[in-house]
Amino acid sequence: MTGSPRPVAADPVSAPRSPARGFPLGTLAYAALVAVAVFLAATTPFSGYVLNILMQAATYAIAVIGLTVVLGLCGQINLAQAAFFGIGAYAVGLGTVDLGISFWLCLPIGLVLALILGAVLGASTLRLGGHYLAMVTISFQQILTLIMINWIPVTHGPDGVPNIKRPGLFTDGQSYLALCVLVLAAVAYAVWRMPKTRLGRAMRAVRDNELAAGVTGIDIYRTKVMAFAIGALLAGLGGGLFAGSFTYISPDQFSFAESVVFLTMALLGGVGSPVGAVIGTGLLILIPEWLRFLKEIPGLYLAIYGLAVILIVVFMPEGIWGFLGDQVKRLRPRKAAPRAQDLTLTQDAATAAPVLEVEGLSKHFGGLKAVDEVSFTVTRGGIHALIGPNGSGKTTTLNVLSGLYTPTGGRLRLNGRDITRFAPHQRAGSGLGRTFQNIRLFRSMSALENVVIGAERPGNGIVAHDRASLEARARAALAFVGLEARADEPISSFSYGHQRLVEIARALAGNPVLLLLDEPAAGLNSSEKVALTALLRRMAAKGLTILIIDHDMTLVSDVASHITVLNFGRRIADGVTATVLREPAVIEAYLGQESTEGPGAGLKTDLAPA
Repeated sequence: MTGSPRPVAADPVSAPRSPARGFPLGTLAYAALVAVAVFLAATTPFSGYVLNILMQAATYAIAVIGLTVVLGLCGQINLAQAAFFGIGAYAVGLGTVDLGISFWLCLPIGLVLALILGAVLGASTLRLGGHYLAMVTISFQQILTLIMINWIPVTHGPDGVPNIKRPGLFTDGQSYLALCVLVLAAVAYAVWRMPKTRLGRAMRAVRDNELAAGVTGIDIYRTKVMAFAIGALLAGLGGGLFAGSFTYISPDQFSFAESVVFLTMALLGGVGSPVGAVIGTGLLILIPEWLRFLKEIPGLYLAIYGLAVILIVVFMPEGIWGFLGDQVKRLRPRKAAPRAQDLTLTQDAATAAPVLEVEGLSKHFGGLKAVDEVSFTVTRGGIHALIGPNGSGKTTTLNVLSGLYTPTGGRLRLNGRDITRFAPHQRAGSGLGRTFQNIRLFRSMSALENVVIGAERPGNGIVAHDRASLEARARAALAFVGLEARADEPISSFSYGHQRLVEIARALAGNPVLLLLDEPAAGLNSSEKVALTALLRRMAAKGLTILIIDHDMTLVSDVASHITVLNFGRRIADGVTATVLREPAVIEAYLGQESTEGPGAGLKTDLAPA
């Protein structure tokens, strides 16, 4: 926890932006590669059998890329991808055959249906999570399969839908394959870019740590629903193109078994990237073709096929592309990071004005009154400490303040605004920042990416799509805590103490009105605590208002100007630090009896374990 910032007299939020640049070389190279692939697909004389294999691979890959969004980016299980694939396929099939509608009209209809049903399914089930979510998606898949089979007047039942029409310019298989390849390339590029967007970062944050995502201003539920809807939309797109590929569809092509196949393709290639989705899809479609010569030997074909999949999953847990990506990262030279600018915190200059007003706050867990009618006020500027022995209700109070717990009673006002019923992301948007005793960082991201998410807090004054300003703000926050040089390193490479600093930097990047620090000294050695004390003083000197919980009374007495003391969920003292630490009730709460060594003597050392 060492290092100091190099101040520069500039505000990263208002710093001039770099001039717009043209398309990156990587994008131009990708466009050229796509053009070549489309040209080859349209002109290479494939046999009808090979054409079918390639069209299946292209359309399946689009649906599997949908799983990259919902599972790879957002971490939500979807075992109904084949159902949404079928919705797109049946929209095209029934529209072109029974209704005589143009393919170009039927395809958007299928996309809208898949999007709506995906959003509805997600909105009604994503609060469950885990295996419950998996069960619900399986049930949806089974219900839709039964509808396809038994609603014969509409779906044609088990006989399926033949003679599906392709669009006018793509009636032959060769040109239709080129269309599928072009759509696949466009979808893959969009999803490849998604992790660098605000929505993509929000999805990754939700996947890595939902609690941390909420307190940094991310609407967790909305993000999950959007990921689920986008995944369903891409499945519907793949299904609509699949229907035109084979000009025939039937219910067995969209069963639960196909959802398992889609999931296996995603996991095999690497669920975190659309490239992995394409690789996994290609392998699971091509491996059976490569092993066709073994089908004459009963059981051998399936044994080798299953063994190949198992070996890849066991020895490449991140998938084939994930394994290759790790090797490339080790060889890639590290780029020189731009010099960070000074961190600015936009705070109201008025002093003694209340920032946080807590009135009669209570939180009961059944008969246990963890917090019982606690009231206190945090005034603007400086550091306010909330202390008490273990089990006194400090962390519960902080969880209620940040919206992780719903209060049983009482009222909270931040800058005069009632936030009692606000969700965590809404409180973050109002200016409430938070760190945790048990560090909660986004483990799949670099330090810079973690802090950028903090800088994206709604109301921070930075335009969401202004990537340069966001990164400048994030680098300034990292420089403020002494970690500017390690901004691009993965979180896994940081020590415990430095991870604590990254979490603080993430909160600072959001320019909070009030920062809640939950046991920031927990797990730190003596030298790190000294550095933390200096950091807290610099933060207060910047005008930031801090509410801190910590058991280290030396740190608390050194930095806090005001202290509120809790015991058994109730407030027992509140006032100026020097006065509160000498009150008999406070000494008794910590020592079990009044100290014989003089008022507050025992409170200058750690009285409770971290």
